[in-house]
Amino acid sequence: MTTERPTEVKVLRAEEFDGWWDHLVRAFGAGPASAEERELDRSLTEPERALAVWDGPELVGTSGAFRFRMTVPGGAVLPTAGVTMVSVSATHRRRGVLTSMMRRQLDDVREWGEPLAALTASEPAIYGRFGYGAATHQLLAEIDTSRVTLAVPAGTDAVRLRYAGPAEVLDACEAVYARTVPLRPGMLARQPGWERAELLDPESERDGASALQCVVAERDGEVTGFARFRTKLGWGTGGHDGTVTLEDLAALDPETDAALWRFLFGIDLMTTLVVRRRPVDDAWQYLVSDIRRCRTRVRDMGYVRLVDVGAALAARTYQAPVDVVLEVDDAFCPWNSGRWRLTGDSKGASCERTTDTAELALSVRELGAAYLGGVSLLSLARAGRVRELRPGALAEASPAFGSPSVPWLPHGF
Repeated sequence: MTTERPTEVKVLRAEEFDGWWDHLVRAFGAGPASAEERELDRSLTEPERALAVWDGPELVGTSGAFRFRMTVPGGAVLPTAGVTMVSVSATHRRRGVLTSMMRRQLDDVREWGEPLAALTASEPAIYGRFGYGAATHQLLAEIDTSRVTLAVPAGTDAVRLRYAGPAEVLDACEAVYARTVPLRPGMLARQPGWERAELLDPESERDGASALQCVVAERDGEVTGFARFRTKLGWGTGGHDGTVTLEDLAALDPETDAALWRFLFGIDLMTTLVVRRRPVDDAWQYLVSDIRRCRTRVRDMGYVRLVDVGAALAARTYQAPVDVVLEVDDAFCPWNSGRWRLTGDSKGASCERTTDTAELALSVRELGAAYLGGVSLLSLARAGRVRELRPGALAEASPAFGSPSVPWLPHGF
């Protein structure tokens, strides 16, 4: 008879990074990673915020938590733990390794005073049991640019576009990005060093496409937008059949936005524009001549977890006046469970413990899904995930949780 050794969760030591990172790469089934990728991840990873799980001398699990700040409805930028690099050895599945990491990590996040945690999930089924709800979605498209045209707004021709080396104009592009952060829930304020991730360009991940290219947009001498993209030339029986893959785009006004999209639609020898990780309400959809030939689809992107229910709900604003008592169920972080009175409007909010009668009942997972305003409480109620305990409470609270802009997580981590 054999006895399994207990695994042990420890804070990562800096000298353990290489083995920790190699475990992560293997767990995700990736091929050899570039030295550039390794060193970037080393520079961004804070060992004191990362965990390693050990089975004796064997490393069997990894996880980390970047120090982020995320925009919430109303424009506040809230400290957020960016959960990342989560892996478990295939030899140690279903032995509680992931649960032990999630338990330690959320305890740590609470101690750090960060009211939110967020992640992107390689497998969506995993994180619901730890209280994460799908709060942002992404738009994907494959646009037939040989048959789809754009009707751009007046003033678009006044925008000047020019090619530039991605590194050469990085500061100007980051300044544009920074100005967009407060405008949409789910956006991440870049921490120092993260701008380097925008230039990561290993040849092994290009799939035969060009190196990263960049076009910047200018109005009156000021950079007002940019697009980063790749091109891949192809030839079919009918001639050229190239593909443009958009990596990133930001603009400060509708005319700049339209000018950048018109450019991407019109690159010589290209007939397909591949779009990924865009906001669900991206404006180009309302400029195209034939949306069906854009082959759009929507997919989950960002998952949000309220680590401190009271602080998180009080930090955002609400589209309509709301005064409701929530009965929150949070088995994994029991300090959140119980009744909370949320009172707020477009100017601010408070959320305090109460003994008053509950009016809506939901788990912290559903609260995370609705938190940024992209998923309505009404939709969750129709799925049986939110229960109305006082008639009319749902109709009052659901619109209040909304957001004028659809939330969007601009990049993975």
